[in-house]
Formats: sequence, structure tokens, C-alpha cells
Amino acid sequence: MARVTVGVSLKAYFGRRAARIWFCRVAEIVREHPGVRAGDVEVIVIPSYLQIEDALGTFSGTAVRLGVQDVSAHEPGAYTGEITAAELAESGIRFAEVGHAERRRQFGETDEVVTAKTAAALRHGVTPVLCIGEAERQDAGAAAETTLAQLRTHLVGAPAGRVVVAYEPVWAIGAPEPAPVAHIAVVTRALRAALEGDPVRSGSTVIYGGSAGPGLLTRLADDVDGLFLGRFAHDPDALASVLDEAAALIAHPAEAR
Repeated sequence: MARVTVGVSLKAYFGRRAARIWFCRVAEIVREHPGVRAGDVEVIVIPSYLQIEDALGTFSGTAVRLGVQDVSAHEPGAYTGEITAAELAESGIRFAEVGHAERRRQFGETDEVVTAKTAAALRHGVTPVLCIGEAERQDAGAAAETTLAQLRTHLVGAPAGRVVVAYEPVWAIGAPEPAPVAHIAVVTRALRAALEGDPVRSGSTVIYGGSAGPGLLTRLADDVDGLFLGRFAHDPDALASVLDEAAALIAHPAEAR
């Protein structure tokens, strides 16, 4: 493993004042963190749209890379309320979360919509953080087939470029515990193999989300490229502990097994 990716989505939990406080504390952490400074740990922060300007200012000069929680499937035009990938790229935003289970369930996003958003992001050099995962608990082999089918659906005909695939089994989101390590490993290995076999997806990574927290990254070791954190990372010190874990995994990979 050459690098570990740690993503954080703030969803709509923070108002702007709370987000500014969080940004400042996290900026202090990453400026001093040796793993982040060395490039061994990639940090992606995904705030709300109204928090983007604050985040851009606070994280300026750090290695933190910013994303948004949604992106339009359309090119610039008469689409009231939409934020296009073209505007994201112009604004210095390099990641866009696409297809989260909440968007699918609460806002009716279909596979067709998620596929169109993925393609729109890639057309403008914005890396999709593509969320996929089985809705109901299945055995690991069936879950791998389900997620591979989702991956193929969302990337068919999409422009070349890196994709961050966030494996988030829907039944594990907000649960007391993440999915079992053995289950996650079967799915993430299959997703990795599919991406590695696609020459236009060079540099793509597979991260796990769904009640992810401390210790999970070490237990997964080289079966995953990182974690996608939710409420656990609302405490900056908790996020720092995962960054430490990620850096240790790079420095001492043999000890993770």
C-alpha cells in the first residue's frame, strides 16, 4: 500500500460556525501530522456547499483536499439549484461524493442518475467518491457480486480518470459496529481487482465506510485503501487517531497482520 486515503463527510450536521471551528482544529492537526505532510495519508474533507469557502480558506497551505456531497448530472445551463462539475473544477474542488445511500433512499436517485453524475464529474477532472454497497445483509460472496454490478453500471462509458470507490453496505451505515472484517475484505478485494483490470482507472482506490472507526483500518490492513468516516470524525482528536493509524500502517505494514 503506497498511500492511505481518509475521507470525512460532514453531511448536514454542522452549521457554519461549528464547521469553522472544526476546520481550524483539523487544519492544525494535518499541518503537524508527519504522515499527511509526507503524502503517505491523503485527507479528503467533504463539507456542505455553504461551508466550502470557509474550508478553502482554512485548509489553504495544507494537504487537505476538498470535496462536495453532490454534483449535477448536467453541464452548465438552465438547471435551477444545480451545482455543476464545471463550476466545482473552476472553484478548486477535486472530489464529489456520488450515489450515497441517503441520496438514493431520501431523494430517489436512481442508478441512471448516479451514473450520469459520475460521468459529469469525470468529464471535468473531478474525482467521484462513488458510494456503492448492498442494501440488505448478504454473505460476502453475494455482496461482492452486488457491488461489482453496481460498479460496472456506474462506470460504463464514463470518461477516463481516477475513482474513489466507497464501499458502504447500507445495513452498516449508522449501525453500532461496522461490517465484519472478513466480509469487507472479500468485497474490497473484488472491487480493487476490477479497478486494477481497467486501464482507464489508473490510481483508483477503494475505501470502506459504514460505522468506521478506530482499529478498523489496522484490522483490514492491505485489503482496503482507506476509510470513509462519518460522525466518528466530528471529534478532531478521533480523526487524528485514524490518521495516526493510517501512517503507522504505511510505516510498518507487516505489523498489521
